[in-house]
Amino acid sequence: MRKLTYFVASTIDGFVAGPDGGDPSGPDGLFVFEGGHMNAILEDWPDILPAPAREALGIDPPNRRFDTVLEGRASYEVGLAAGVSDAYPHLEHYVFSRTLTKCPGPRVKLTADDPVETVRELKRRDGLGIWLCGGGTLANALRAEIDELVVKLHPVVLGNGIPLFRGEFGRQRFDLTDTQIYDSGVMHLTYTKPRNR
Repeated sequence: MRKLTYFVASTIDGFVAGPDGGDPSGPDGLFVFEGGHMNAILEDWPDILPAPAREALGIDPPNRRFDTVLEGRASYEVGLAAGVSDAYPHLEHYVFSRTLTKCPGPRVKLTADDPVETVRELKRRDGLGIWLCGGGTLANALRAEIDELVVKLHPVVLGNGIPLFRGEFGRQRFDLTDTQIYDSGVMHLTYTKPRNR
């Protein structure tokens, strides 16, 4: 069965975006974009590179881990604000929203369906993994379905913003299964859902 991976950048204090929900990679410099962790992304996680980055780097690597990406309306609108209607044309792309009525990305699948049921159905299909790229509200709705949580922990404290999981929820345990520390001060922390706990 395919697994759902929430692969996301976070500040030390647990925020994936600023209070306005804007582009965390934008001019405010919320996240670090120099150093060895970027090489690790290119080598180990090329699937998460958006189309503009692939174009700028002159690369189009094959999908290694994911063939599907999920995001909420707010995350999708960050790309739209930058003029990108489909940041991931190399992946089957779902946007979950109850308020958007149309999607300018012709290949993007806009859905108001229950995210949990959608993910369960996607997991039953053949293919590579499913990447939950954001945001915090969708991650919270899908928390019980997340099999793997990979946090790109950046050496930044924000103080306020959009948390990794936005909304109320109960305690849930994950096991730390891998740690990568880079010269940039960024750490990649991989957590998996315990099997029998």
